[in-house]
Amino acid sequence: MGKVYVGTIGWSYNFWKGAFYPVKLPSPKFLSFYASQFNTVEVDNTFYRIPNPQALLKWKQQTPDGFIFSLKFPQLITHIKMLKDCQRETSLFLERVKLLEQKLGPLLLQFPPSFGKEQLPALSSFLRDLPMEHRYVVEVRNKSLLTESLYHVLEENNVALVWVDSPTMPSLENVTSVFLYVRLEGDRKKVAGTLGKTELDRGKDIEFWTKKLKPHIGGKDVFVYFGKYFSGYPPLDVKQFLDYLSQNQ
Repeated sequence: MGKVYVGTIGWSYNFWKGAFYPVKLPSPKFLSFYASQFNTVEVDNTFYRIPNPQALLKWKQQTPDGFIFSLKFPQLITHIKMLKDCQRETSLFLERVKLLEQKLGPLLLQFPPSFGKEQLPALSSFLRDLPMEHRYVVEVRNKSLLTESLYHVLEENNVALVWVDSPTMPSLENVTSVFLYVRLEGDRKKVAGTLGKTELDRGKDIEFWTKKLKPHIGGKDVFVYFGKYFSGYPPLDVKQFLDYLSQNQ
């Protein structure tokens, strides 16, 4: 039986104070409060550095059973080295994240627009060498990669292709894994994302996504993450999504 995990991309936002976090809540307690409201989060800061063991253990301790962390692979692997000569960094990252144990969710490989179809052989080789004990996700930002060749590589390695809401990428329908992963990123040209309030009404879009995902819910684990540029206020987006989902069941 599949489960639905819905949360935000990141949680360490002081500009959510007053609207989501209590005004007097100190930032070290943000995560525990967040985890009392939602069942998952996508961690963005692992993109910038491999997390230290102390941070991972603290995250694990501050969250209840059943809470799931989805983590981005470090940019050193995906953007700088583009999957080449990065065995040491990959091994270290995967060894570290094991500290989350049962709270470890999918691991996201997010690639830059410069990662195009000519990199597909490197991606295929990299995915093939990854340990099968984890769940992996790939997000591409180059339309030339969206071919049957990519879908085949992902399918044969049971890697999910991110379904994304972004002005630069098309809507996708391809299911390449036993779970689904959705990133509702939005448009940073239209939304500041730091005002701590809804800046753009995305209610119709949220309803659209609940209907798009409905056929898969129950049969697969489904992960949905809202970014701060979607409406400007991800916590409300999550609640609206769950409300629409309950109404359509």
